[in-house]
Amino acid sequence: MSTPARGRFAGADPHVAPEPERSALVLVDVQVDFADGGASPVPGTSEVVPALVRLLRAFRRAGRPVVHVVRLYDGDDVDLPRRTLLAAGAPVVRPGSPGSQIVADLLPAGAPALDPQRLLAGEFQQLGPREWAMWKPRWGAFHRTRLEEHLRALDVTTVVLAGCNFPNCPRATAYGASERDLRVLLVRDAISGLLPGHEAEAARIGVLAAATTEVEDLVAATGEA
Repeated sequence: MSTPARGRFAGADPHVAPEPERSALVLVDVQVDFADGGASPVPGTSEVVPALVRLLRAFRRAGRPVVHVVRLYDGDDVDLPRRTLLAAGAPVVRPGSPGSQIVADLLPAGAPALDPQRLLAGEFQQLGPREWAMWKPRWGAFHRTRLEEHLRALDVTTVVLAGCNFPNCPRATAYGASERDLRVLLVRDAISGLLPGHEAEAARIGVLAAATTEVEDLVAATGEA
């Protein structure tokens, strides 16, 4: 049964309105190499880390699932535009490297280092209670991965999406989720590279957007009677 939309989403189309009680937080590519000081920093990524920390706290407190999606550039199994760069030896998110790790502020207490062997084999590595890391080989987190299967097993209908560089991987992930009839909520102040026209573009496929504070309230309300 669908959960009624709350607050500012109460008037949204019921087929796309978020269902916070069946939501998961999906963070895309928030890794050391893509933050300030990394091998390939993406502008604005370090700046959204505080908002990501707040989202993570909200989802952890509510007991909602979290998936950290990561890139690991291994051999030729990378996007075509990156192959020349990596063949030349660029030290970007190489498996097992310090730069491939998730930004430390986002990890739950006691989280292990990423295990590239398990991740590259398509496994979900548990980082904490109801919190996992997974590898994606291309832009979108659903391409050649078990993310849909993982979310369905957790009874998730709503992907709350945040992370690094909207024009590339978060956008592809939003489209992949929509193609699988999952509801998508972008966290506008927790995604680097999100420009003014992107929200309107995403809205055409039913993707909604909200600020971190609004998502915190939605998720906190899932524990209310």
